[in-house]
Amino acid sequence: MSTLSVNDLRFEVRRSNVRRALEITLDRSGELILSAPPEVPDAALRDFVQRKRMWVYKQMARRELLANEPPHKVFTDGEGFAYLGRNYRLRLVPESDAAVKLVSGRFVMPKALAQDGREHLVRWYCERARPWLMSKVQDFSARMEVEPAGVRVQDLGYRWGSCGKGSLLYFHWKTILLPARIAEYAVVHEMAHLHEPHHTPEFWRRVERAMPDYERRKVWLAERGMEVEGL
Repeated sequence: MSTLSVNDLRFEVRRSNVRRALEITLDRSGELILSAPPEVPDAALRDFVQRKRMWVYKQMARRELLANEPPHKVFTDGEGFAYLGRNYRLRLVPESDAAVKLVSGRFVMPKALAQDGREHLVRWYCERARPWLMSKVQDFSARMEVEPAGVRVQDLGYRWGSCGKGSLLYFHWKTILLPARIAEYAVVHEMAHLHEPHHTPEFWRRVERAMPDYERRKVWLAERGMEVEGL
């Protein structure tokens, strides 16, 4: 890998023999990545960056804005928490038969557990995420002609999902915070990787065949996915 600087923008250049087109991504750690076929000269890379620079600036500005927001929620009465794209208020109660419950449109948690509220809510999200994601995998398995070995839910850092050895699919627990149609895109994206490990034209054709409006969902996730990261 090498780097490319254009004005005040600095890119990590990743060349791949399987790539057929240029693509710029701003990864979740804030690094700019320019993916390209091996034969594309630096002059063409610079021209591509110049044409895309306004998009890059907009994405960087949005990330900076979100980064300045409070990083974590406070577990007090009335605080809102996302679940499948909807916002649910927290209600603290003297006692409850579970650490977290979703009852009548509210998250319910015993007051005594509020100090460790994040830990309990993350556990609740993980427990709900796996069967929900597994059901979506089953919905798309036939049309995508893949049979994943299983679904695992855990903290994946800056990734929404990944493919592991033995056709296992891994998803970040925060996927269950996204709107359902966006979480479905994350599922289809990872399932397509069982056929194509890289983002080749064939990869995106497989995604499109399974989800014709994937581009809109992809853009939503790129532009607004960070909004769920304040838990």
